[in-house]
Formats: sequence, structure tokens, C-alpha cells
Amino acid sequence: MQNLLIANCVVFLAMMLLDKMRIYELFALFPMPSPFFKIWQPVTYMFMHGDFSHLFFNMFALWMFGRGLEQELGTKRFLTYYLVCGIGAGLVQLGVAQIDLMRLSEASILYQSYLCTPTVGASGAVFGLLLAFGMLHPNATIMLLIPPIPMKAKWFVIIYGLLELLFGVSGKMDSVAHFAHLGGMFWGWLLLIWWRYSDSRKYRY
Repeated sequence: MQNLLIANCVVFLAMMLLDKMRIYELFALFPMPSPFFKIWQPVTYMFMHGDFSHLFFNMFALWMFGRGLEQELGTKRFLTYYLVCGIGAGLVQLGVAQIDLMRLSEASILYQSYLCTPTVGASGAVFGLLLAFGMLHPNATIMLLIPPIPMKAKWFVIIYGLLELLFGVSGKMDSVAHFAHLGGMFWGWLLLIWWRYSDSRKYRY
């Protein structure tokens, strides 16, 4: 987890000190029809952030949920889980972007604008961590910031997931990649289910 925190902060500093737009063109996640799309972007985009508040809240969530999860899962599984959630979220975002582009005329200004709009951030991976915490500790209490009330982890995850789905379908807060967040949770759920199944088979004999 510590290495992930460092990597995200180093990339953010590099973006501030170097050619930010060039870094975006190379490593942010662009829709597949975009001339800026590169095959490695579903990996690199998750280490980039738009501003300090974006970085801070994602890293705070990584620290808050990642500490215990890394101890429970082990460093290797934790890193695998984090990357699978982040890459999975990126792939879902590419799929959603492709569907949106198919609804637009290639000659329209909105279509061309969409091609040049990248996705960045560790939020998809962080939402995967949130799901893992809720599955492994469903009755643990989480203190919300706004409003400052306690809530069991399982309800927090369910409510947050439903809100992301609602915002994604309704188009509200369209500057946020809601389906990427849900994608991170979905791929995390699949991986946890697979590990649970494979571990049960391992210890059955």
C-alpha cells in the first residue's frame, strides 16, 4: 500500500513540474476511437489525478481501507486486487465511452469533444477496496464525513453503489466516471468470489 501511495504522489508531482498536457496525452485513459488512445492507458490512468483534492481523497481512502486489507490479504494479493479493480474499472469506462460515442454523429462537436476527454484517477481501484472491506467486515462501523453519522460497512457499500448507479444512469455529475467506479466494485467482487472458491478447494483435500 505504501508503494501505491508513493507512486500516485510521484506521478502527481511529475504532472505539476513537467508538461502536464503531454503526460495526459500519453497516460490518461482516452476513448478507443481517440487518436490519443494507447494500449497501456487502462493501467497508467489510475496513477494520475486532476488536482490535489482528487489525489487527497483517493489516497485517504486507500490509506483508510488499504491498511487492514493488506494485512488480511497479504501484500501480493492486495496489489493484485488493487490493480484488477483499477484496470477493470478502466475497461468498463472504455466500454461505456464506446456506447456513448455510437449514439453521436462523428461530425458533431460533442463527438469530437468526447474523443479528447480523458479519464484519470484511482477511484475505480478505491471503490474495489471499499467493496472488499464491506464484504470482509460487513458489520464494521464506518463514520461518514457528510453527514457525520455511523453506518455499518455493508449498508455503506450498498448505498454508495446504488448512488453511483443512479448518477451514472441519470447523467448527473457527468464529469465523474460513475460506471468506472461500479466497474471497480464489480471486478473486485468477481476476484474475491474466485479467491474464496479456490481457497475452499485448496483446503478441502
